[in-house]
Amino acid sequence: MAMKEFKAESKRLLDMMINSIYTHKEIFLRELISNSSDAIDKIYYKELTDDSLTFNKENYYIKVIVNNENRTLKVADTGIGMTKDELENNLGIIAQSGSLVFKEENEMKDGYDIIGQFGVGFYSAFMVSEVVTVISRALGSDKAYKWESKGAEGYTIEECDKDSVGTDIILKIKENTEEEKYDEYLEVHKLKSVIKKYSDFIRYPIKMDITQSRLKEGTEDEYESVTEEQVVNSMVPIWRKNKKELTSEDYENFYSEKHYGFDKPLQHIHISADGMVRYDAILFIPENIPFDYYTKEYEKGLELYSSSVLIMNKCQDLLPDYFSFVKGMVDSEDLSLNISREMLQHDRQLKLIAKNIKNKIKSELQNLLKNQREKYEKFYNSFGRQLKYGVYDQFGSNKDLLKDLLMFYSSKEKKLVTLDEYVSRMSEEQKYIYYASGETNEKIEKSPQIELVSEKGYEVLYFTDDIDEFAIKVLTTYKEKEFKSVSSGDLGIEAEENESKADAEDKENKELFEKMKEILGDKVKDVRVSKRLKQHPVCLANDGEVSIEMEKILSSMPSNQNIQADKILEINSNHGVFKSLKDSYGKDDEKLNLYTNLLYNQALLIEGLPIDDPVEFSNNICKIMG
Repeated sequence: MAMKEFKAESKRLLDMMINSIYTHKEIFLRELISNSSDAIDKIYYKELTDDSLTFNKENYYIKVIVNNENRTLKVADTGIGMTKDELENNLGIIAQSGSLVFKEENEMKDGYDIIGQFGVGFYSAFMVSEVVTVISRALGSDKAYKWESKGAEGYTIEECDKDSVGTDIILKIKENTEEEKYDEYLEVHKLKSVIKKYSDFIRYPIKMDITQSRLKEGTEDEYESVTEEQVVNSMVPIWRKNKKELTSEDYENFYSEKHYGFDKPLQHIHISADGMVRYDAILFIPENIPFDYYTKEYEKGLELYSSSVLIMNKCQDLLPDYFSFVKGMVDSEDLSLNISREMLQHDRQLKLIAKNIKNKIKSELQNLLKNQREKYEKFYNSFGRQLKYGVYDQFGSNKDLLKDLLMFYSSKEKKLVTLDEYVSRMSEEQKYIYYASGETNEKIEKSPQIELVSEKGYEVLYFTDDIDEFAIKVLTTYKEKEFKSVSSGDLGIEAEENESKADAEDKENKELFEKMKEILGDKVKDVRVSKRLKQHPVCLANDGEVSIEMEKILSSMPSNQNIQADKILEINSNHGVFKSLKDSYGKDDEKLNLYTNLLYNQALLIEGLPIDDPVEFSNNICKIMG
């Protein structure tokens, strides 16, 4: 029997196939099963157009058979089979797709999808095989043929016996090497897991002989090994089922089966789109944040299927970073795949699906916020930080999409509120949306800077996440209302008489404040009378875009560039300490120096900032006490 060479360029293509096109060797089984499914689909389509044929779905299946003794793995189907010429043309020319030709010759409409259209998937079998044998008998033929190849050197074709229509692909599995363990492709449990992973939703049963230990009949403790033929794939994907027939438990089971998380999903989104691009999707909003969510190890993305066959575990292009917590899958027949079916051509369909998914997630979150507030707050406590990153990221390009989903703790409501809720309660004379930054709500509540705003009866939003103030700086306004930190130099609420009084006191004590600024050096930008303090003696305000809280966050980062806020030391002119300062000025420089440093360090402590010299601070307190 003469060896036939592969046709032009096929040797080079086969070498590429084995060594570089596929990322994971295990996908050879996915490719062979997809081809078998195509072969059965072709009979189904023939039946639709040929009255002499009757398609009985129960007679059509795919079987995976392991023979450890011979080191062979067989994938057999009851599909349409191939003639000698089809074996020659489909398997003798790499990248010649029998499925694509069949689709074109029969002018198949989009409703009848065939998975394999590139003609390269079959050759992935050579990644794990020394020899690949194909035995096939075509529909309507009483002859069968055997195609066999050991790789790039060529192949043989000869007539053989086969009792039924269909195709058997027999792989002689390679021996183990130091680099690769091929024995696992002869292990039933491994093959079963690969089928479940990639081909669980193939339309036809995938059968395997599964050996299990079972209690021997009539005994209490004797077991025997029993081999049974089992269907290992579920066949009908949940996303193709009618939503009305599915329960919350069905979705929860799917979430668990796909290992999307160890928790229960907080919410699911089932999409069946049939517009410019057709796709089905099931998305989940988890209840709890994954332990590795904010690490480099976490991978965002949705599972991507093409005609119910998994082609990508994590398709990152389907989710924006700010919705990276979403789990789930997308299945579409309209995607442009590359030859390995492992990667996508970055095409218009994919971008359109991603845009629709983004809008659907936003809509679902808004519905939760409006109609299931408690559930939304649970979600927000887990993933609100990510939404704030989304506002801040990419120079605020997504801020308008996300701003209505943000929530912050309210000084009035004593709970999380939205920006819309805050603005709806603002009085006519209130100019700004006020916020205060700090480590905890309790610490913010006690901060001196909040006194004037609270006394005025205005609501204050508490920022306790390190990203909060950065996100708000990018947002700048909400419904034409500007954000204003309670630590800002100008709060926009000081009464005219208070301002005049403070300005007069600043002028009157100009030399005192200049002396205090001289004592503190570059630690502060200025010293002045406070317009905001009521009870507290001193506080720090900031002048400029970088707030004191932002300084703390930036200084804790590995790439710290020593960015500092322009600090203003504000003194309460109605407090006893102010009188002590005035009394010491020009009379006791040592005491003025002591008071100034104590007040500055006190203001630092209130802000949660470190003191340069704690020992000196302690000694200064002792001097006062003495």
